[in-house]
Amino acid sequence: MPSLDHEAFTELFRNRPALAAELLVNGFDVEVPAWSHARLDSGGLTELIPTEYRADGVVVFSGAGDDPLLAVVVEVQRSRDQRKRRSWPVYLTTVHARLGCPAVLLVVCVDAAVAGWCRAPITVGHPGWVLTPLVVGPDRIPPVTDPAEARRCPELAVLSAMTHGASHPERDEIYRALLAGLAQLEDDQATLYHDVVLAVLPEAARRHLEALMSTGLREYQSEWVRKNVRQGRAEGEAKALLTVLATRGFEVPDDVRERITGCNDPDQLDKWVSRAVTAETLAEVFS
Repeated sequence: MPSLDHEAFTELFRNRPALAAELLVNGFDVEVPAWSHARLDSGGLTELIPTEYRADGVVVFSGAGDDPLLAVVVEVQRSRDQRKRRSWPVYLTTVHARLGCPAVLLVVCVDAAVAGWCRAPITVGHPGWVLTPLVVGPDRIPPVTDPAEARRCPELAVLSAMTHGASHPERDEIYRALLAGLAQLEDDQATLYHDVVLAVLPEAARRHLEALMSTGLREYQSEWVRKNVRQGRAEGEAKALLTVLATRGFEVPDDVRERITGCNDPDQLDKWVSRAVTAETLAEVFS
């Protein structure tokens, strides 16, 4: 079962298929034909044989007549898996047969060691047929520090924050660019990208990003940023209230617990916490 962050990687290409072209051109100097539009095609690569092969994604670049010009098989690799290396040649030949256009393999890795492992040539056995995967590792993902660039391509800013956000000397600039990119997205999409960045970053880097969001609200006049920070404050206050009530020996009924955890107003929760410190009864807390 693919993990949340694995699925979110694929979501980057689903939301912006052109990201595949940008990574190929900027990272590998691969010539992408002049295309009119790009789409994420089905990753199902089942052949007539019973075995089913499924890539993480297939981006197809087409011309004005919707004729496929180039197919990019996108694979997200978080760990070493020898079975995937045996599958990748199958992916390429199947896509080539299905669409009748050139096909390339693009593997995305956040971890440098895994990226190095993925880059090893794959010898299939037929003379002259050696597949060398094009691997986008930390060394080929540029640190995005320009908010304008992040707004142009939020998905690249997400990859930048995931790969460079922990220890890069321009970490704050990377985070600020990320927030600028997220600020222009719909709430659901921004939340997904934000959550997957936090899932990948180590704890200290997560806290740093969250602190930057809390102090940078004037800079990022985004309803999503304000709501996200407010929600984080509310969750913290709710936990604090439940801790105070438990420490003072109050038994919290399920309906009261749901009222506390369902409250999205951190100021109201803060008032309840203050009352809970001295209240003699549970009713006094919520009066």
